[in-house]
Amino acid sequence: MRSRFALYAWCGLALGLAPMVSARAADAVAAGKEKAEICAGCHGDNGISQTENIPSLAGQQDQFIQWQLVFFRGGARKNEQMQPIAEQISNEDIRILGAYFASLTPPKNAKPDDNPDLSKKGAQAAVGRRCASCHTDSYAGTKAVARLAGQREEVLVKALHDYKSGVRTGGAGAAMTDVAYPLSDEEITALAHYLAHL
Repeated sequence: MRSRFALYAWCGLALGLAPMVSARAADAVAAGKEKAEICAGCHGDNGISQTENIPSLAGQQDQFIQWQLVFFRGGARKNEQMQPIAEQISNEDIRILGAYFASLTPPKNAKPDDNPDLSKKGAQAAVGRRCASCHTDSYAGTKAVARLAGQREEVLVKALHDYKSGVRTGGAGAAMTDVAYPLSDEEITALAHYLAHL
């Protein structure tokens, strides 16, 4: 009887805290929208990029966004446009931006898959390299692992080439370098096409 009472008490407490937690989350998203105004110039309104070689951030994993900003800020990841911006933002800004972009609806490729044979080869390459073991079966990513599904095709090609050549480091750089190094250019193209059309 006592344990049942304790359970009811905990449930009541949790239900009482739920509005406060959701209010805090809503405040963080609103703050993130304001902070992300500087990002929109390159990464697009609502985090969906229309610019070549600039990734969409909408629906990207919160921790992934945070870690990338930390890597840019610290110089572990290099980019002429991103580093000066990242150097100016606080840890709190980084947390807010991660939560904001994660809250947005992920991009979907508006164009139908114009090369299903290439996508099939990309799917085979993904299975062969066990991409889903980190990026999940839906390629939506998890925690600090990137969302790949629906990302811009040329962004994925560039990222894989950068990991393959060792230009991109930080975070899972070692794991990604091991995965990307043996990929042929044809496999990289196929993988990027497949993932972009998910």
